Amino acid sequence: MRGDFGARIIGQGRVEFRLWAPDARQVNVILSGQDARAMDRDEVGIFSTIAECDAGVSYKYCIDEGHEVPDPASRCQAGDVHDDSIVTDVDFVWQNRSWRGRPWHETVIYEVHVGALGGYKGVATHLPRLKALGVTAIELMPIADFPGRHNWGYDGVLPYAPDTAYGTPSELKELIDLAHGHGLQVFLDVVYNHFGPDGNYISSYAAGFFDKAVHTPWGGAINFNLPPVRRYFIENALYWLADYRFDGLRFDAVHAIKDDEFLLEMAAEIRQTFQDRHVHLILENENNEPNLLSGTDDQPRFNAQWSDDWHHCLHVLLTSEREGYYDDFQTPAHQLARCLSEGFAYQGDLSKHAGGKPRGGRSVHLPPTAFVICLQNHDQVGNRAMGERLTSLAHPDALRAATLLLLMTPQIPMLFMGEEWGETKPFLFFTDHGVELADAVREGRRTEFAHFAAFTQPETRESIPDPNDPSTFAKSVPNFPKIPTEHQTRLLGLIQDCLALRHSHIVPNLPRIRARDAVAIGEKCVRADWQFGNNGCLTLAANFGQMPVEYSFSHGRLLMASINGQVPDRHLPPRSAFAWWTPDE
Repeated sequence: MRGDFGARIIGQGRVEFRLWAPDARQVNVILSGQDARAMDRDEVGIFSTIAECDAGVSYKYCIDEGHEVPDPASRCQAGDVHDDSIVTDVDFVWQNRSWRGRPWHETVIYEVHVGALGGYKGVATHLPRLKALGVTAIELMPIADFPGRHNWGYDGVLPYAPDTAYGTPSELKELIDLAHGHGLQVFLDVVYNHFGPDGNYISSYAAGFFDKAVHTPWGGAINFNLPPVRRYFIENALYWLADYRFDGLRFDAVHAIKDDEFLLEMAAEIRQTFQDRHVHLILENENNEPNLLSGTDDQPRFNAQWSDDWHHCLHVLLTSEREGYYDDFQTPAHQLARCLSEGFAYQGDLSKHAGGKPRGGRSVHLPPTAFVICLQNHDQVGNRAMGERLTSLAHPDALRAATLLLLMTPQIPMLFMGEEWGETKPFLFFTDHGVELADAVREGRRTEFAHFAAFTQPETRESIPDPNDPSTFAKSVPNFPKIPTEHQTRLLGLIQDCLALRHSHIVPNLPRIRARDAVAIGEKCVRADWQFGNNGCLTLAANFGQMPVEYSFSHGRLLMASINGQVPDRHLPPRSAFAWWTPDE
């Protein structure tokens, strides 16, 4: 693919440089060890030139003989976001070139923060145990170059450049290649709805890149009405999938993009480009828009959406919390039953979190695999003021029951790093900004929680960790047990057993699945049934309450229980979950 952006090697010792700068009168490229070279402008404001240089040379652009800026399509930075960009060679000797990915319905995701696991090389050390656990895909939180050493990744300003704090581009490719050798897919979280506040120079030479009339939580919206802007992001998606051989992308907060045509155009081009591979596209979308998930079984527009509704129902059942967006889930067992049978809990229903307006659309026609479900992820843990994991908030037996429900439900399950052994360390919000911005982020973070009951007083808000304090990042690094405790061993065993059963009994039947029924039994108990073509019925039942619940049990084969002992005849024990398989007669 040609590419309209960045520096591209076009032959031995020759590199083409391209920059879209419609507001600039003149652009020069400044190469290390060479004089500034003037660039030619075309009719849409793309400046280009061909220079004699090789991979490894550093460069910057000089706008109107004034300020110097890095390449917004830099493939690698010499240091941080304000420093020189580096011409990068795409060549890499892949050891697993025959890898074509895995079908979507086989997917079990494990979400990681690359920095918290020690960079690309650190993540690679976990691949054998994740394969043994039953995971089939790792999902990397954003790696696009961000300011400083530590960041969640959503402050990225150079979407094409893997952050050097995690390692080199070659080390990232080695991680992906090694994962493929273990039979693991690798997904990347990408952010196309905003840029971070530090190091974003685009508006200084392409003000139209942003639409100040459309507001988002991060300022003016990205203006996808402009063709060069659309190409910038579409080519970015193609770049990660082609040059790095990622198996899929997770698109952050597309409800802030407000341009479904762009999303559909991007999905269509990706599908057309990678017809010989399994490439999977995942959305985060508060709007619950089923049209983005439709299409054909063989070629959906987007494969799936993170199901926040499913998570919120389970969180309320496990913790009884009702603040913030959890206020929308006053009948969590009934809403969870709807998620299990139909996908979304909110399908046009009025939502307090949406300002009392309807949220979502009908999703009953979508397959269960159109929804990625989880008990924990970076958002739901890290966006808490103190970053507590469910191990600190929920009864351990109830959490085991929820884990069984997560892994045996026909929707696509996702674990968050450390969840498999019941990590108790928090996952906090952390950054590494300069002093002025660090102060603003810290105060903004504390103000964000001022309306929560636990933080209404200034002295309690002061206890919220400072995102820019290096210890905040250090506290968020999982503590991998060398010798698991008895509790950790039990949880690991439950997850491994559930995933083994999932791969043997559920995954082979997912292409022929349909939901039969799902009901709430009281305030904290649910039961759901799915028909697997002609191969029988899966039944899941979970009781998150403190009292047993009367229940009529299936005559099928018990696949898994979250508690020890046999299933009673007429009651679901408190804080328990069960899975049955009933063959067709």
